[in-house]
Amino acid sequence: MKEIIKNDPLLNSLWDNTILLGYRGSIAHDTYEENTTHDDYDLMGIYVPPPNVLFGLDKLDTIERIIPEKLSEKKTTTWDIVYYSLPKYLNLILKQNPNVMSLLWIEERFYLKRTGFGQQLIDARSDLLSKQCYHSYSGYAYGQLHRMTHHQPTGDMGLKRKELVERFGYDTKNAAHLIRLLKMGIETLTTGEIIVARPDNNQLLSIKRGEWPLEKVLKYSDELFSLLEQAFVKSTLPNKVNPQFTNNLCVTITKQFYSIP
Repeated sequence: MKEIIKNDPLLNSLWDNTILLGYRGSIAHDTYEENTTHDDYDLMGIYVPPPNVLFGLDKLDTIERIIPEKLSEKKTTTWDIVYYSLPKYLNLILKQNPNVMSLLWIEERFYLKRTGFGQQLIDARSDLLSKQCYHSYSGYAYGQLHRMTHHQPTGDMGLKRKELVERFGYDTKNAAHLIRLLKMGIETLTTGEIIVARPDNNQLLSIKRGEWPLEKVLKYSDELFSLLEQAFVKSTLPNKVNPQFTNNLCVTITKQFYSIP
């Protein structure tokens, strides 16, 4: 993994500024299947902006990379990497982006780099959750529901997903995402914690393998949408994340990183 990042000049230049780096996607959810053609390696990182960005005129908020890696003559995998500056990351937290929030809740084994500054974010994770996550979880779930049966393939990965639609009548990977998002939303609103490594991974893998007919997926998702709404009504989470707390957290970490009094 380090070589993948260090072979990219921009990511390599930000390595020392990276305070948290970990797996996201199927690896973090314990739903990765080694011998399939539709899983890749997903990483998310958070970096403190370098001086030319923090104090100068350069702008750098988000870096996205899709990097192929040849594992053998017969197999190539893909590293799907996204890096956020600390201010960008925390702004996404204020919007309760579920993909972004999960980085603070992955199991220890899934962190590839975790500094003391990154640990400060993890320690504050409970204060970075709010009932607003209902809208993001449900919104993302509806997106997966639509794409599940209205997939428009683009590029190599799109063609692989098209194969799923042709084989099963719907995109089974979108279906697994749909069910996972709904269940994670219910859990978050109910418990105040995000369970990233899925205890129901066998069920999700069964859906992803096409072992559930479309009608069963749709019926189950209807039930979960209803439970998600009920969880929202009953949730004891705050209505919104405190923006002042989040801003102070960003300032504190940045000043400590650069030893600014």
